Amino acid sequence: MFEKKLALHETMEFHELINFMTTSLLKSKMSQGIVFDDDLRALLDKNVKLTTPALTAMIKLYRNSKLEY
Repeated sequence: MFEKKLALHETMEFHELINFMTTSLLKSKMSQGIVFDDDLRALLDKNVKLTTPALTAMIKLYRNSKLEY
């Protein structure tokens, strides 16, 4: 059966991407409360709705992957 293995550099890059996406998601969520423009607020809302499931899937994949030495 096929196992998902990540090299060390891939693990670090994946971790960095998850951190970046988490920071971006938090910034979007926090900005929703202080933005007065309806178009910008809608864009932030869309970003939160699309990023949340993608980030959840990436974290699940990251947890299930094995490190290849």
